Amino acid sequence: MRLRTALLATTLMAAAPAAAFATTITGPYVDLGGGYNLVQNQHAHTSGFAGGADSAQNTSASQFRHHDGFTGFGAFGWGFGNGLRAEIEGVYNYSQINHQGGTKVPGSTRGSDQSYGGFINVLYDIDLKQFGIDAPVTPFVGVGAGYLWQHYNPTTTNFSNGNVSRLGGTNGGFAYQGIVGAAYDTGIPGFQVTTEYRMIGQPGSFSDGAFTSTASYANGNRGRGNTNFDHRFNHQFILGLRYAFDTAPPPPPPAPVVAAPAPLPARSYLVFFDWDKSVLTSRARQIVAEAAQASTHVQTTRIEVNGYTDNSAAHPGPRGEKYNLGLSLRRANSVKAELIRDGVPATAIDIHGYGESKPLVPTGPNTREPQNRRVEIILH
Repeated sequence: MRLRTALLATTLMAAAPAAAFATTITGPYVDLGGGYNLVQNQHAHTSGFAGGADSAQNTSASQFRHHDGFTGFGAFGWGFGNGLRAEIEGVYNYSQINHQGGTKVPGSTRGSDQSYGGFINVLYDIDLKQFGIDAPVTPFVGVGAGYLWQHYNPTTTNFSNGNVSRLGGTNGGFAYQGIVGAAYDTGIPGFQVTTEYRMIGQPGSFSDGAFTSTASYANGNRGRGNTNFDHRFNHQFILGLRYAFDTAPPPPPPAPVVAAPAPLPARSYLVFFDWDKSVLTSRARQIVAEAAQASTHVQTTRIEVNGYTDNSAAHPGPRGEKYNLGLSLRRANSVKAELIRDGVPATAIDIHGYGESKPLVPTGPNTREPQNRRVEIILH
């Protein structure tokens, strides 16, 4: 029930409206977040107890049930301008433990555990404009690998026969995580609100005696044993804040004038592509560089990048037109990325994909026409 409720909360946050257009991160950023941490039940294997004849503590296997918990993290990352991001993250997790099951004698349990460490994450932002959706939200997915130390705070079980067991200790090991989330633009350049679901996995204890268990028996004897755990899974539902440093503000509005001058003619540049390709040729990079340089020498407030294809398709049939629409967007994104590398601010560039709908040269159906496989750069 707790897992379903948390999933519903994350879904509702992902559907909430925001106030600006979706942002692709280019350059450094920081990310902070925190939220609910739910740990799956863990199987424990204990050995080494002695002194409590016919006692529950002689049981070699049991199950610990976790209750409420929380998580927090901080990350520093870099966006490459094409949707890919890489980051270094530090994380802290806490969880209550309220039951030990599977023992011969019932009892009540009270305690907690915590984990702390770091991950290296690789993430990808999904540009919804590629699917014809112009919204101020950017979904993202990611994976990470790192190292976590697992610490069990004194966790005590009082059994009904008078015996008492205590668990504690610290052990570290490899950990991994999967990330699904969305970022929402706030209208403040570079500042976004994020919601995420994370699943953190950590293999079981790496050696015998990873954690220590002690027992006080009703007959006055004491025992000591070693406890190992199986694979650990954390499910986390997170609300966060992210700030990207290299985000240029939108161009200021033009100053009012008494008489509006005649608008300057738009300058355009054509970049051509090989069939079914969105990779820039060396000649295409030269043309993009010329457009980027020209934008600094003339009064340019906006750069329009429009992608097109011919009416042939790598996937013929009903899917062809949809495939060409996506191909035209990929071509426009390639030109945008090259303009950014040539020094043009990302916020000054608008991209569009028109597929095969606006040919430069009219042709018959399913015709490979080089001049229709193009991106047009228009300086306004």
